[in-house]
Amino acid sequence: MNLAKVSANGQITVPVEIRRLLGLRSGDKVLFLQKPDGEIVMTNASSQAIRKAQAAFTGAAGDMGLTGEEDAQALVDEVRYGTKR
Repeated sequence: MNLAKVSANGQITVPVEIRRLLGLRSGDKVLFLQKPDGEIVMTNASSQAIRKAQAAFTGAAGDMGLTGEEDAQALVDEVRYGTKR
């Protein structure tokens, strides 16, 4: 169990063990979520955003007909330089 004290300004220092578990670094943002049972969960907002983006793009490469790294690079070149793949 880790304990943190709330300052007069409402600030806390996240214990080092929790920072490591969440992958928090200086400047990162944290997200507080309330579960249906009222429990509050704190998570790394940066990691949360990455997971959401990954979920949103799941299957997109296949939908676009990309089968490998060469196809992906050709698409990048097409967007950057206007070349057709």
